[in-house]
Amino acid sequence: MKVKHIAEISIALLFARWKQTLIAAIGVTFSIALFITLLGFMEGLNGLLDSLVLNRTPHIRLFNDIRPTEIQPIEISEKYKNHYNFIKSIKPAIARNQLHNVDAILNTLEKDNRVEGVAPRTLAQAFYSLGTIELNGMVNGIDVEKEAKYYSFADYIPEGNYMDLKNVANSIILGIGAAEKMLAKIGDVIIVTTTSGDQFPLKVVAYFQTGMADYDKVQSFVNISTTQKILGKSNSYINELQIKLKDLNNAPPIALEYSKIFKVDAEDIQTANAQYSTGSDIRSLISYAVGITLLIVAGFGIYNILNMMIYEKMDTIAILKATGFAGKDVKRVFINIALSIGAFGIIAGSIVGFLLCFMIDNIPFEIAAMPTITTYPIDYGINYYIIAGVFALFTTYFAGWFPARKASMVDPVVIIRGK
Repeated sequence: MKVKHIAEISIALLFARWKQTLIAAIGVTFSIALFITLLGFMEGLNGLLDSLVLNRTPHIRLFNDIRPTEIQPIEISEKYKNHYNFIKSIKPAIARNQLHNVDAILNTLEKDNRVEGVAPRTLAQAFYSLGTIELNGMVNGIDVEKEAKYYSFADYIPEGNYMDLKNVANSIILGIGAAEKMLAKIGDVIIVTTTSGDQFPLKVVAYFQTGMADYDKVQSFVNISTTQKILGKSNSYINELQIKLKDLNNAPPIALEYSKIFKVDAEDIQTANAQYSTGSDIRSLISYAVGITLLIVAGFGIYNILNMMIYEKMDTIAILKATGFAGKDVKRVFINIALSIGAFGIIAGSIVGFLLCFMIDNIPFEIAAMPTITTYPIDYGINYYIIAGVFALFTTYFAGWFPARKASMVDPVVIIRGK
């Protein structure tokens, strides 16, 4: 019965000062809504910015780097093996940058449970020619289906069909910067000239755009077999293997492991793009700090309103204690009021936050780096609602606990005698 009476009294006091109660609830609603909107927008933006790196950078890249021979002839000479040898002007070793035993490496990688997928590449330096215009470039031979599956290749094609690279013989996807300089339209045929002087006509089937002007002026993409033909190499000629892991945080140790197993150079994404995660972490930290500050400020609002209510309702509290309500019962009354305000704010704030996210998600937004993006990015993660709700309840509970504690310590005899 006492529980029922405590609930009835809490509701009565809650609506006795309904304007102040409403203001406190609006404060919590505002804080929750901004917390969800801020985190959803910032994490969506982080995802967009990270994808600009992650979609162009493999988690691990296997290749053969050109470097000087580690052991020089003088170091294996019996005459000088016990001497300190200082060698100047060491030249790179004469070696091919081709990966050897590619089929065996691919077979091993496909059986590794840590690997999500592997995309081979063959690179060739060349010149693009159309009419009298000639540009320096880099031709990337790719498996277009694997690139689209693992590295979102289709998201960087503003015009044309990327699958034509597989379906149309002797075709090329040209960087949009190079296409603009050469005035090359889709359907035009450009001449690709290798460093050895061989020329190959290739049909432009699509444009590639990353938003990085220097990159888009140089890069182009063809089928792997086309690159091998341009270079005059066999079908087994592969320069790189680009590996996507199920967890990119494991890239550094796995890269070291693969380097030792396959006797190749291995570069992990953390080494290649050490700065990419720093910006995301800082932006997320700022967003959480601002959102939590808003919730704390709302908690102070509830605290002030309950304090004022206690001072105005001292006689009511005294009567409750005089009629048999214990101090802990009075404390429950005011904590119930605080939690009721918090619960209303959480529900209303979650709805408003979702609507604000939905509105932002429909605002037109164009970015040259990702031509397929047409609106502002929003992350609708349920975790933001859970974090906001839990922290709001935590804040409103303590905002109500301190005034409730003060109310529970009221001496009814002193209050009634004063009246």
